[in-house]
Order: sequence, then C-alpha cells, then structure tokens
Amino acid sequence: MNEKPEQYLRFLQTARILSPKTLQSYRADLEEFSRFCAAYALEAEDAENADIEGFIAHLSFASKSALSTNRALSTLRGFFAWLVRSGCRAGNPCALIKNLKAPKNLPVFLWEDEMADFVKMPGKEEFALWETRDRALILILYSSGMRISEALSLNNATLNGALDGARIIGKGNKEREVFFSDTAKAALLEYLPERQALLKEKGTAVECLFLNQRGGALTSVGAYWILGRYSDLSALHKHIHPHALRHTFATHLLNRGCDIRIVQELLGHANISTTARYTHTTIERLKEVYRQAHPHARAIKK
Repeated sequence: MNEKPEQYLRFLQTARILSPKTLQSYRADLEEFSRFCAAYALEAEDAENADIEGFIAHLSFASKSALSTNRALSTLRGFFAWLVRSGCRAGNPCALIKNLKAPKNLPVFLWEDEMADFVKMPGKEEFALWETRDRALILILYSSGMRISEALSLNNATLNGALDGARIIGKGNKEREVFFSDTAKAALLEYLPERQALLKEKGTAVECLFLNQRGGALTSVGAYWILGRYSDLSALHKHIHPHALRHTFATHLLNRGCDIRIVQELLGHANISTTARYTHTTIERLKEVYRQAHPHARAIKK
C-alpha cells in the first residue's frame, strides 16, 4: 500500500483505538483494494465511483460473500471520508454506493435447557479437560455476556472484591461493569485454588484469570478449541463457540423480559440496532413454538 492507506490505519489505531483484530480487517480490505487499483495504474486515494463499482465486481468474481463485500465497502467509506476531512480530495466516491443485500442469519445460541446440559459437559469424566477451569469459563461467559477477549483479560485487578463481577475495558476503550451469577461465582471459587496450585507447580507468575494447562495465559484460540471440543462431544448439534454464549446471554435476558436498553449496556454495544437482532431470535422462537403446537400452524410462513 502507498502512504495514504497507511496513514489512515495509523489514524484508526491512535484516534479510534480499534482492537488489533479490527485493524487487521481494515488492513486486509485496504491492501486488496490497493492491489486492485495498482492493476489499473491507479492510486487507491484517487479512485472514483466507477473504480469502486469495479472493485465490488472483482470481489464478486472472487466469490466473496455479501458480508465480506459490505465490510470492505465500509472500510472504503471510512477511508475516503477521512481523505475528505483531511482535505486530500473533494468527495467520497462511495457515497452513492449501497451495500449488497446480505442474508440475515440468526446468531447461534442455546435455549435454557440446552445451556443447562452444556455446562455439565466438563464434569463428565470422559470429556473433561480441566473441569473447574472449563466450567468457570463457560459460566462466566454465559452469566456476564462478555466477549472472549474481555473474559481472557480478567485478572485480580479487574475482578471485584466479592468475586461476583468485574470492571472491564471493552471495544472502543469503553469501560463497563459485568456481573457473575451465583453459580458462576461458585465455579470461580472452585477453580481459583487449582489455578494457584498450577502456577506454583510451573513456577510461573501469570496475572490473567484463565490459564492453559502449562500455566500460561489461555488464548482465544485455546478457548475456541475448548468450547468446540465440548460442542462436538455434546448431543446439541450446534456449533458452540465463545460468542455463542454471549448470544445466549442476550437471548435469555430478552426472553425473560429484560429491557433492551439494559441488555445493550450489559453487552457494551455502541448501537442499539446491534442488540435488536436478538429480538428477531425471540420472535423466530415464538413462531417455531406456534408452528409445532397449533394444529393449523403449518400454513404460517417462516
């Protein structure tokens, strides 16, 4: 990439304080757009409306999904808006380009009885990896609604004195309070002595709450693998990953009548429209129950 896209990425890193993963996505989109422009001897910042449309067609020919294409368009809108604000060009060539229509996939989540079964998985001797850690991880994710990155950042400084919640830094460097259920707290209290014993055995001094079995910090890759393994061994026939427990948290709160604004605050969503998709989940569940229970419901469209 040339200088302008790199400057924009530095702006995002310093002014917007985006996460490394989000920055990586922005960089990938800008690099692909820069390669596309270079093929036509064009600098990325000089692209016009027709060039953006050509790039969309290029992504389509590359079999990119509508979601991936829309994400790239969002990156370019931000890039060109920054160029306009910086006085580097007169207008945003993406201004009149609409997103592609993308399928509305409902988030993966567990119903309450499914969640009750899933949390028992680490206690089954033939399945267990590290029973107390895994149960604490699952219950804390489910009872708090935290992102996996937020849960893995927990330590003595972020946990409150009663061990029934924590103060964390989420997306956009926003601070918020999260809460643990009584069962999550009990699981945490059971795990902590084993955590301390492992640190002593391995001679390590790791501050983060969740450890791997070597005494190091548990990574997001490790957490995905742990939940994926229990998911594969369960009889739930769902792909259960850390974010699915966040979806489950939100869905259960809304199903039990919690105000959507409260759920938005607990999840740390900047925009309530992001939280609102969980209301679609509950509506779909109502339709499904109706279809199964009412003798004439087969005529109801999905």
